[in-house]
Amino acid sequence: MVIHALLAATLALTAVPAAPAAAAAAPKVDCARLKCLALTFDDGPSEHTPTLLKVLRKEGAKATFFLVAKQVERRAALARQESEEGHAIGDHTYSHPSLPTLNDNAILEELRTTQALIEEATGRRPTMFRPPYGHTDDRVLRMADQQDLAEILWTGTTLDWKLRDAKKIKATVLKLAKRDGVILMHDTVPQTVKAMPEIIKELKKQGYTLVTVPTLLRGKGPESGVSYF
Repeated sequence: MVIHALLAATLALTAVPAAPAAAAAAPKVDCARLKCLALTFDDGPSEHTPTLLKVLRKEGAKATFFLVAKQVERRAALARQESEEGHAIGDHTYSHPSLPTLNDNAILEELRTTQALIEEATGRRPTMFRPPYGHTDDRVLRMADQQDLAEILWTGTTLDWKLRDAKKIKATVLKLAKRDGVILMHDTVPQTVKAMPEIIKELKKQGYTLVTVPTLLRGKGPESGVSYF
């Protein structure tokens, strides 16, 4: 009996933890009925991402993270946390180049390597990518289609990397906010993360439900080889 108890305890300690129950039981959001908005963050994970995740968790808000694989290599646990907490994950290339300047093989390698590293970190292979700087063309989209990726752009960008001011970033987000909008920010910018509690509070006051990009698409995507927003 003692041996059986010890064996059971050992198995319990070594078992792979399941995804958080809260994420699995999250109620489905109907963006046809609700005023939905997608907040998206590029270039991470960064040292500021844990603070952002804490804010999102506290507010019950979901976001979409487009990850640079060089950062995933350094902070795989954060990429996994983003996924486990119900946020959407997208491919933002390995080294953040301007994709149209690369040849076909180089584009495929940037996307393929990132896919593999994100899948290794999170257990899920992304179905979305965002081209660095928004630089894209038909050839880039064809290469993405070969990797089963949809292209996700945005309806408004904060230029937070240039503003570097929490009050200005907040004002810009509120100006850009609209139903079914997709706002581009960076969790590498500390002032953006600092502004998020007030941003989310004000957006909620205005009636917005903060969702992931796939939720915003209402089950109609993302579809490989298609460019959205």
